Amino acid sequence: MTDTDDTTASTNGTAVSPHGAATLADWLAARSDAELTDLLRRRPDLAVPPPATIVVLAGRAEQRASVARAADNLTSLDFGVLELLALGRADEVPVPRATLQEAVRSRATKKTVDATLDGLRSVGIVWGDKTTLRIVPAVVATIPWRVGRSAEPVETLDEAGITAALAGLQTAERDILETLAKSSSIGRTRDAAPGTPPDRPVQRLLAAGLLRWIDDETVELPFQVRQVLRGEAVFDPTSLAAPTVTGRKHKPADINAAAAGEAIELVRHCEDVVKALGEIPAPALRAGGLGVRELRRIAKTSGIDENRLSLLVELLAAAGLIASGTPDPAPTSDTGENYWAPTTVVDNWLTSPVARRWHALAAAWLELPRMAWFIGMRDANDKPVAALSEEVRAPSAPRDRQAILGLLAELGSGHSADPAEVSRLLAWRRPRWGARLRVHAVERTLEEAATLGLVARGALSSPGRALLHGGDAEAEMHASLPEPVDHVLVQADLTVVAPGPLTPELLEQVTLVADIESAGAASMYRISEDSIRRALDVGMTAAELHSLFATRSRTPVPQSLSYLIDDVARRHGRLRAGVAASFVRCEDPTLLAEVLASPVAASLALRALAPTVAVSQAPLREVLGELRAAGFAPAGEDSSGALVDLRPRGARVLTRRKAPASRTPAVATDAQLDAVVRTLRAGDLAASTRGSGSIRSDGSRASSAATIALLNAAARERSSVTIGYVDAQGVATHRIVDPVSVGGGQLDAFDPASGAVRRFTLHRITSVARVD
Repeated sequence: MTDTDDTTASTNGTAVSPHGAATLADWLAARSDAELTDLLRRRPDLAVPPPATIVVLAGRAEQRASVARAADNLTSLDFGVLELLALGRADEVPVPRATLQEAVRSRATKKTVDATLDGLRSVGIVWGDKTTLRIVPAVVATIPWRVGRSAEPVETLDEAGITAALAGLQTAERDILETLAKSSSIGRTRDAAPGTPPDRPVQRLLAAGLLRWIDDETVELPFQVRQVLRGEAVFDPTSLAAPTVTGRKHKPADINAAAAGEAIELVRHCEDVVKALGEIPAPALRAGGLGVRELRRIAKTSGIDENRLSLLVELLAAAGLIASGTPDPAPTSDTGENYWAPTTVVDNWLTSPVARRWHALAAAWLELPRMAWFIGMRDANDKPVAALSEEVRAPSAPRDRQAILGLLAELGSGHSADPAEVSRLLAWRRPRWGARLRVHAVERTLEEAATLGLVARGALSSPGRALLHGGDAEAEMHASLPEPVDHVLVQADLTVVAPGPLTPELLEQVTLVADIESAGAASMYRISEDSIRRALDVGMTAAELHSLFATRSRTPVPQSLSYLIDDVARRHGRLRAGVAASFVRCEDPTLLAEVLASPVAASLALRALAPTVAVSQAPLREVLGELRAAGFAPAGEDSSGALVDLRPRGARVLTRRKAPASRTPAVATDAQLDAVVRTLRAGDLAASTRGSGSIRSDGSRASSAATIALLNAAARERSSVTIGYVDAQGVATHRIVDPVSVGGGQLDAFDPASGAVRRFTLHRITSVARVD
């Protein structure tokens, strides 16, 4: 909307001039359909429920709650212009456009002011013709500083000076400032009067420039002092120019490489958490969270830092990979309580490519209405905030993340920014968000983004940019990940070095035959007797193990490894356990006799059926575990004699449909908004054409006979009528329709507002009038 757009055409093609519009409703009525649609798009609350007329729309646009929602998206420049208009009493009388330009002449150009006014008019906060301006009264209360502050002298203390002055305060002085910072900046005190002893706390604060004198009984906490006390980013509200962000330039390839490394580490750690919760599900707190003790247990088991672990469990829960419920199988110490455990969908996630697994976690974080860095802080009862608890909930979190990452995206590819500068610029752009965009909050948000690989070295990565803007983030991350390698390096000390991420097939084989010792860009695994036995347990043979290392190792296979494989394989499987409930068989009667003579035979209730066969009522998994603990090396087999893989898969809980974490209002489509505007025009036309033939001039319900007679006549004559109608929700509207037929208690009529034939219930029609 520009100043040249103040003469517009209504829907019937008649030119309407808004010059001299007495009310906001008059001004809105003169807007074009496109401008009204844009207003409803920018302020969606105005269209719910659809307003019947422009007068109703104007009334909503002036309501305090609606204006406050619109003001949340205004910048300090917008508020600076609004403050100047408020000083000119634009909420009561028109203010000349030239007066506003003169007031900002030294601080902003005419082009800047014009663009600002265009934006304010597009949301219906400023209105008027091209020579005079008005504002809606409720907007004055949304200005985040005292109206008139811009006309006063500039603050003498900068951020460093304020911080230094605060450090030297006494307790009584500090308490006064803290009280004003937590409440209204205006304070009433008799100590502000001239002649008050200079050693009084208020007088000392006035002398230090930490308070501003208003009158003999009133003082004010300066805006920038308030920002420092509250930990917010500091900027000068009298400046209409946005703060600058310096930053540094990095090679995009380096940023993406660092981000890919973080993504690999994130996925690996999440796998460790899933494994830990699968082995021992964590009891859920009565309030539904994960207790500090359980968090520490998982951290000790997985070797992950507690702060990082707090973020990981929140991500896994948000992605639906862990949940609270009754796991299957249930823990042996089950008391009927809920447990945090992996869900049934985690198995598909575990077998997906790294980029896909990363994308599931990153997308969940971007839309997560929770702040993981709240975990561990103290709540109102001085208790630590638990992970996955309700105290971590923060509905504004997704919007804040979008703003922070969006600013990094504006800087360009490879450009980093200091968190303090990011916080300052965002606070200038959204001064009403200052409490949420403190430096500490921005730092912690960027740390979380770096953990997920969305940010690296302070700059937005290509996968992060794609995720933020709706691109193919998974493909970007796949391109950033290093190419998987198909070989390893076997060392003489029985360690295996993976010089990069392994191919899925090789990774599965290596993790089966060796235990990981250190992970990263180059991972290290260790081969032991237990790890080789684990590989043999799932059906691999000694020949297959020799072939694996001979073909996949770029270094010579140590002789000690070959001896170890042969030795374990020679002893492995000499005992065979099966299901009888379970049975134990051995080709060597002497060895089976040794088993039956050992104490483990009594605990398993083994009974010999033949010199080479014994049976037990214990489950097969228990038989194998007890025999191995007693020093034997049995192998499990099925009914055909083939080896079976009995590795525990971990507990799982059924995936349930989660309730939406936050109620996000549905966004109206352009077609829906166009329909609302057509309804507005039809309602205004109907309200202005209630002439002859009205059944009830007071708008009360018309008699059924008179209503049907008039509607039938209109249908025969193919003429238009205006009807008053109350829908099922009790919303009363007036509209112009073209009756088609009347019968069965229904009116079928063409509704120009919707462009289709609609059906109206006769008993809901309150009035009918011909349109002249």
